[in-house]
Amino acid sequence: MNNSSMKIFDRHAVRLHRERAADGFGSFSFLFREAAERLVDRLFDIRREFPLALDLGSHGGLVADILAGRDSIQSIVQCDLSEKLVRGASGLRIVGDEEFQPFAPATFDLVISSASFHWINDLPGTLVQALRSLRPDGLLLVNFFGGETLKELRRSLLEVESEIKGGVSPRVSPFTDVRDAGALLQRTGFALPVADVETVTVSYESPQKLFHDLRGMGEVNSIIGRQKTFTSRQILLSAFKRYREIYEDQLGRIPATFEIITLTGWAPAPNQQKAAKRGSGQVLLKDELKKF
Repeated sequence: MNNSSMKIFDRHAVRLHRERAADGFGSFSFLFREAAERLVDRLFDIRREFPLALDLGSHGGLVADILAGRDSIQSIVQCDLSEKLVRGASGLRIVGDEEFQPFAPATFDLVISSASFHWINDLPGTLVQALRSLRPDGLLLVNFFGGETLKELRRSLLEVESEIKGGVSPRVSPFTDVRDAGALLQRTGFALPVADVETVTVSYESPQKLFHDLRGMGEVNSIIGRQKTFTSRQILLSAFKRYREIYEDQLGRIPATFEIITLTGWAPAPNQQKAAKRGSGQVLLKDELKKF
Protein backbone atom coordinates (compact mmCIF):
# COMPACT_ATOMS: atom_id res chain seq x y z
CA MET A 1 0.00 0.00 0.00
CA ASN A 2 2.84 2.40 0.76
CA ASN A 3 4.37 4.52 -1.91
CA SER A 4 7.87 5.81 -1.25
CA SER A 5 6.83 9.30 -2.39
CA MET A 6 4.25 9.34 0.41
CA LYS A 7 6.69 8.54 3.21
CA ILE A 8 6.99 11.31 5.78
CA PHE A 9 7.55 9.25 8.91
CA ASP A 10 10.27 6.78 9.79
CA ARG A 11 8.17 3.84 10.99
CA HIS A 12 11.26 2.11 12.35
CA ALA A 13 11.86 5.17 14.55
CA VAL A 14 8.19 5.18 15.62
CA ARG A 15 8.58 1.57 16.77
CA LEU A 16 11.87 2.28 18.60
CA HIS A 17 10.39 5.26 20.41
CA ARG A 18 7.46 3.14 21.59
CA GLU A 19 9.82 0.36 22.65
CA ARG A 20 11.93 2.78 24.71
CA ALA A 21 8.83 4.27 26.32
CA ALA A 22 7.17 0.92 27.05
CA ASP A 23 8.63 0.20 30.50
CA GLY A 24 7.46 3.50 31.97
CA PHE A 25 4.51 4.12 29.69
CA GLY A 26 1.94 3.86 32.49
CA SER A 27 3.43 6.95 34.16
CA PHE A 28 3.00 9.03 31.00
CA SER A 29 -0.19 7.61 29.50
CA PHE A 30 -2.61 10.26 30.82
CA LEU A 31 -3.12 11.88 27.40
CA PHE A 32 -3.59 8.52 25.68
CA ARG A 33 -6.10 7.49 28.35
CA GLU A 34 -8.01 10.73 27.87
CA ALA A 35 -8.14 10.16 24.10
CA ALA A 36 -9.18 6.52 24.56
CA GLU A 37 -11.93 7.40 27.04
CA ARG A 38 -13.34 10.01 24.68
CA LEU A 39 -13.34 7.49 21.84
CA VAL A 40 -14.99 4.76 23.88
CA ASP A 41 -17.65 7.21 25.06
CA ARG A 42 -18.66 7.63 21.43
CA LEU A 43 -18.82 3.88 20.99
CA PHE A 44 -21.19 3.57 23.95
CA ASP A 45 -23.54 6.05 22.25
CA ILE A 46 -24.04 3.49 19.44
CA ARG A 47 -26.61 0.89 20.46
CA ARG A 48 -25.02 -2.02 18.66
CA GLU A 49 -23.10 -5.13 19.52
CA PHE A 50 -19.63 -5.67 18.06
CA PRO A 51 -18.68 -9.28 18.89
CA LEU A 52 -15.13 -9.09 17.50
CA ALA A 53 -13.12 -5.87 17.51
CA LEU A 54 -9.64 -4.85 16.37
CA ASP A 55 -7.63 -2.17 18.18
CA LEU A 56 -5.01 -0.79 15.78
CA GLY A 57 -2.06 0.88 17.48
CA SER A 58 -3.13 -0.36 20.89
CA HIS A 59 -0.14 1.00 22.87
CA GLY A 60 -0.45 -0.51 26.35
CA GLY A 61 -4.00 -1.81 25.93
CA LEU A 62 -5.86 1.28 27.19
CA VAL A 63 -8.89 0.82 24.93
CA ALA A 64 -9.23 -2.83 25.95
CA ASP A 65 -8.95 -1.87 29.63
CA ILE A 66 -11.71 0.74 29.29
CA LEU A 67 -13.91 -1.71 27.39
CA ALA A 68 -13.40 -4.53 29.90
CA GLY A 69 -16.69 -6.00 31.13
CA ARG A 70 -18.82 -4.33 28.44
CA ASP A 71 -21.29 -6.74 26.89
CA SER A 72 -21.33 -4.99 23.50
CA ILE A 73 -17.84 -6.37 22.69
CA GLN A 74 -17.02 -10.03 23.32
CA SER A 75 -13.42 -10.13 22.06
CA ILE A 76 -10.83 -7.54 21.07
CA VAL A 77 -7.59 -8.14 19.17
CA GLN A 78 -4.86 -5.64 20.10
CA CYS A 79 -2.23 -4.79 17.48
CA ASP A 80 0.80 -2.53 17.90
CA LEU A 81 4.23 -1.93 16.35
CA SER A 82 5.98 -2.31 19.71
CA GLU A 83 6.49 -5.83 21.02
CA LYS A 84 7.13 -4.46 24.51
CA LEU A 85 3.83 -2.57 24.56
CA VAL A 86 2.00 -5.63 23.23
CA ARG A 87 3.55 -7.84 25.92
CA GLY A 88 2.43 -5.33 28.54
CA ALA A 89 -1.23 -5.69 27.54
CA SER A 90 -3.51 -8.62 28.33
CA GLY A 91 -5.90 -10.65 26.18
CA LEU A 92 -5.59 -11.27 22.43
CA ARG A 93 -2.48 -9.50 21.13
CA ILE A 94 -0.39 -9.31 17.98
CA VAL A 95 2.70 -7.34 16.96
CA GLY A 96 1.91 -5.68 13.66
CA ASP A 97 2.03 -2.52 11.60
CA GLU A 98 -1.11 -0.44 11.01
CA GLU A 99 0.16 0.18 7.48
CA PHE A 100 0.37 -3.58 6.70
CA GLN A 101 -2.55 -5.20 8.46
CA PRO A 102 -2.31 -9.04 8.50
CA PHE A 103 -6.03 -9.74 8.77
CA ALA A 104 -8.42 -11.64 6.53
CA PRO A 105 -11.28 -9.80 4.77
CA ALA A 106 -14.58 -9.38 6.61
CA THR A 107 -13.13 -10.47 9.95
CA PHE A 108 -14.13 -7.73 12.41
CA ASP A 109 -17.32 -6.00 13.47
CA LEU A 110 -15.37 -2.99 14.74
CA VAL A 111 -12.00 -1.44 13.98
CA ILE A 112 -11.01 1.07 16.65
CA SER A 113 -7.81 3.07 17.05
CA SER A 114 -6.87 5.75 19.57
CA ALA A 115 -4.02 8.25 19.22
CA SER A 116 -1.98 6.26 16.70
CA PHE A 117 -2.87 7.20 13.11
CA HIS A 118 -0.95 10.51 13.18
CA TRP A 119 2.27 8.48 12.62
CA ILE A 120 0.97 6.74 9.49
CA ASN A 121 2.45 7.55 6.08
CA ASP A 122 -0.25 6.06 3.86
CA LEU A 123 -3.48 6.99 5.61
CA PRO A 124 -5.68 6.17 2.58
CA GLY A 125 -4.07 2.73 2.29
CA THR A 126 -4.49 2.10 6.01
CA LEU A 127 -8.18 3.03 5.83
CA VAL A 128 -8.71 0.78 2.79
CA GLN A 129 -7.17 -2.15 4.68
CA ALA A 130 -9.36 -1.42 7.70
CA LEU A 131 -12.43 -1.32 5.47
CA ARG A 132 -11.48 -4.65 3.90
CA SER A 133 -11.13 -6.28 7.31
CA LEU A 134 -14.61 -5.12 8.40
CA ARG A 135 -17.74 -7.17 7.91
CA PRO A 136 -20.63 -5.45 6.07
CA ASP A 137 -22.08 -2.71 8.28
CA GLY A 138 -19.01 -2.91 10.51
CA LEU A 139 -17.81 0.27 12.22
CA LEU A 140 -14.55 2.21 11.95
CA LEU A 141 -13.94 4.50 14.93
CA VAL A 142 -10.55 6.20 15.23
CA ASN A 143 -9.02 9.30 16.69
CA PHE A 144 -5.57 10.82 16.35
CA PHE A 145 -3.76 14.10 16.88
CA GLY A 146 -4.56 16.83 14.35
CA GLY A 147 -3.12 19.99 12.88
CA GLU A 148 -3.26 22.29 15.91
CA THR A 149 -1.39 19.81 18.13
CA LEU A 150 1.66 21.33 19.87
CA LYS A 151 1.17 24.61 18.02
CA GLU A 152 2.87 26.52 20.84
CA LEU A 153 5.96 24.33 20.76
CA ARG A 154 6.11 24.41 16.98
CA ARG A 155 5.98 28.20 16.86
CA SER A 156 8.64 28.62 19.55
CA LEU A 157 11.08 26.21 17.88
CA LEU A 158 10.55 27.60 14.38
CA GLU A 159 11.02 31.22 15.42
CA VAL A 160 14.16 30.58 17.45
CA GLU A 161 15.85 28.25 14.96
CA SER A 162 15.13 30.64 12.10
CA GLU A 163 16.70 33.51 14.04
CA ILE A 164 19.78 31.55 15.14
CA LYS A 165 20.48 29.41 12.06
CA GLY A 166 18.70 31.33 9.31
CA GLY A 167 16.58 28.29 8.49
CA VAL A 168 14.57 25.51 10.08
CA SER A 169 14.56 21.71 10.20
CA PRO A 170 11.46 19.56 10.82
CA ARG A 171 11.25 19.06 14.58
CA VAL A 172 7.52 18.59 15.21
CA SER A 173 5.37 16.14 13.28
CA PRO A 174 3.11 17.55 10.53
CA PHE A 175 -0.46 16.70 11.46
CA THR A 176 -3.52 15.99 9.32
CA ASP A 177 -6.28 18.58 8.89
CA VAL A 178 -9.81 17.51 9.89
CA ARG A 179 -11.23 18.41 6.45
CA ASP A 180 -8.66 16.25 4.67
CA ALA A 181 -9.27 13.37 7.08
CA GLY A 182 -13.04 13.51 6.54
CA ALA A 183 -12.64 13.52 2.76
CA LEU A 184 -10.38 10.46 2.99
CA LEU A 185 -13.16 8.42 4.61
CA GLN A 186 -15.43 9.04 1.64
CA ARG A 187 -12.69 8.46 -0.92
CA THR A 188 -11.73 5.12 0.59
CA GLY A 189 -15.27 3.78 0.44
CA PHE A 190 -16.75 4.21 3.91
CA ALA A 191 -20.47 4.86 4.19
CA LEU A 192 -21.94 7.61 6.38
CA PRO A 193 -18.53 9.22 7.04
CA VAL A 194 -18.21 11.73 9.89
CA ALA A 195 -15.15 13.71 10.97
CA ASP A 196 -14.99 16.12 13.87
CA VAL A 197 -12.43 17.73 16.10
CA GLU A 198 -11.99 18.62 19.77
CA THR A 199 -9.15 20.17 21.71
CA VAL A 200 -7.42 19.16 24.92
CA THR A 201 -5.16 21.76 26.53
CA VAL A 202 -2.66 20.48 29.10
CA SER A 203 -1.10 22.92 31.57
CA TYR A 204 2.62 22.42 32.26
CA GLU A 205 4.94 23.92 34.81
CA SER A 206 7.62 24.35 32.12
CA PRO A 207 8.46 23.55 28.48
CA GLN A 208 11.09 21.15 29.83
CA LYS A 209 8.36 19.12 31.55
CA LEU A 210 6.41 18.96 28.27
CA PHE A 211 9.53 17.60 26.51
CA HIS A 212 9.98 15.04 29.29
CA ASP A 213 6.38 13.85 28.95
CA LEU A 214 6.57 13.60 25.15
CA ARG A 215 9.59 11.32 25.48
CA GLY A 216 7.82 9.25 28.11
CA MET A 217 4.85 8.82 25.77
CA GLY A 218 7.10 7.78 22.88
CA GLU A 219 5.83 10.82 20.97
CA VAL A 220 9.12 12.30 19.77
CA ASN A 221 10.25 13.34 16.31
CA SER A 222 10.02 10.49 13.80
CA ILE A 223 10.03 12.53 10.59
CA ILE A 224 12.30 11.02 7.92
CA GLY A 225 13.90 14.42 7.22
CA ARG A 226 14.55 15.15 10.89
CA GLN A 227 17.93 16.36 12.08
CA LYS A 228 19.82 13.24 13.16
CA THR A 229 22.07 15.03 15.68
CA PHE A 230 20.94 16.42 19.03
CA THR A 231 19.38 19.88 19.01
CA SER A 232 21.89 22.42 20.33
CA ARG A 233 21.52 23.61 23.89
CA GLN A 234 21.34 27.19 22.64
CA ILE A 235 18.32 26.48 20.44
CA LEU A 236 16.50 24.47 23.09
CA LEU A 237 17.02 27.00 25.89
CA SER A 238 16.09 29.87 23.60
CA ALA A 239 12.96 28.02 22.44
CA PHE A 240 11.96 27.33 26.05
CA LYS A 241 12.42 31.01 26.86
CA ARG A 242 10.38 32.05 23.81
CA TYR A 243 7.64 29.58 24.79
CA ARG A 244 7.35 31.27 28.20
CA GLU A 245 7.47 34.77 26.74
CA ILE A 246 4.54 34.09 24.42
CA TYR A 247 2.34 31.68 26.38
CA GLU A 248 3.08 31.76 30.12
CA ASP A 249 0.02 32.52 32.25
CA GLN A 250 -0.24 34.48 35.52
CA LEU A 251 0.54 31.34 37.51
CA GLY A 252 3.79 30.77 35.63
CA ARG A 253 2.47 27.76 33.68
CA ILE A 254 2.42 27.16 29.94
CA PRO A 255 -0.27 25.48 27.78
CA ALA A 256 0.23 22.62 25.34
CA THR A 257 -2.55 22.11 22.81
CA PHE A 258 -3.53 18.65 21.58
CA GLU A 259 -6.14 18.61 18.81
CA ILE A 260 -7.99 15.30 18.53
CA ILE A 261 -9.59 14.38 15.21
CA THR A 262 -12.22 11.64 15.34
CA LEU A 263 -13.33 9.66 12.28
CA THR A 264 -16.42 7.48 12.09
CA GLY A 265 -17.41 5.39 9.08
CA TRP A 266 -19.28 2.20 8.25
CA ALA A 267 -18.49 -0.64 5.88
CA PRO A 268 -21.17 -0.50 3.17
CA ALA A 269 -24.11 -2.91 3.47
CA PRO A 270 -27.29 -3.33 1.37
CA ASN A 271 -29.69 -2.54 4.21
CA GLN A 272 -27.74 0.45 5.47
CA GLN A 273 -29.18 3.90 5.98
CA LYS A 274 -28.18 6.21 3.13
CA ALA A 275 -27.11 9.80 3.45
CA ALA A 276 -29.48 12.23 1.73
CA LYS A 277 -28.31 13.56 -1.61
CA ARG A 278 -27.03 17.11 -1.61
CA GLY A 279 -29.82 19.50 -2.56
CA SER A 280 -32.60 17.03 -1.75
CA GLY A 281 -33.87 18.97 1.28
CA GLN A 282 -37.37 20.43 1.07
CA VAL A 283 -36.74 23.44 3.35
CA LEU A 284 -34.35 26.30 2.60
CA LEU A 285 -31.97 27.14 5.43
CA LYS A 286 -32.27 30.88 4.78
CA ASP A 287 -36.06 30.68 5.23
CA GLU A 288 -35.68 28.82 8.53
CA LEU A 289 -33.18 31.36 9.83
CA LYS A 290 -35.72 34.17 9.28
CA LYS A 291 -37.84 32.67 12.07
CA PHE A 292 -35.22 33.52 14.72
